[in-house]
Amino acid sequence: MKIISKLFPVLALALTISCNNATEEKAATSATSTEAAAPSGGQENVKDDDSQKDVVKVAMASKDHSTLVAALKQAELVTSLSNAGPFTVFAPTNAAFDKLPAGTVAGLMKDDKKADLQNILQYHVFMSALTPESFQDGQTLGMVNGDNITVSVKDGKTMLNNSATIIGTVPASNGVIYVIDGVLLPPAKK
Repeated sequence: MKIISKLFPVLALALTISCNNATEEKAATSATSTEAAAPSGGQENVKDDDSQKDVVKVAMASKDHSTLVAALKQAELVTSLSNAGPFTVFAPTNAAFDKLPAGTVAGLMKDDKKADLQNILQYHVFMSALTPESFQDGQTLGMVNGDNITVSVKDGKTMLNNSATIIGTVPASNGVIYVIDGVLLPPAKK
């Protein structure tokens, strides 16, 4: 009887250690499987065909915004604009980019001009979802790059910096896109 009473705690300890090891192995295997299944990249890599598209996916689906999408990719801003926001994005059309002096877009798409491209693209983003009714004549908006744009509202038309007119509005899951007919260029740094 004494032998059994001394043997019982040893067996209980061995059983406990054995169970703990099995649980740890199962947890490690589960964590490895989860890591392997997780897609790389940011929010833009989440596949969702049912929900409303975010501002980047809306732009990607538009044949009129292929230059903007290429610029967002080159500037490495796709992940930022795929996040929750909310954003107001003033999205120049391909025709708007074509109005820039020859070679401007190609020059900005070079790796050594990435900071300049980011500055220009961030000048097209406001951190809040503005409704069309919220624009007022003379209004100033602080853009993501730190500079301001001025809104003009006349005869039912909304212009930005007296250089680009809003020609369309597209809601997105993380904000709103205003299609514009010009590229907004930030003021030169002093």
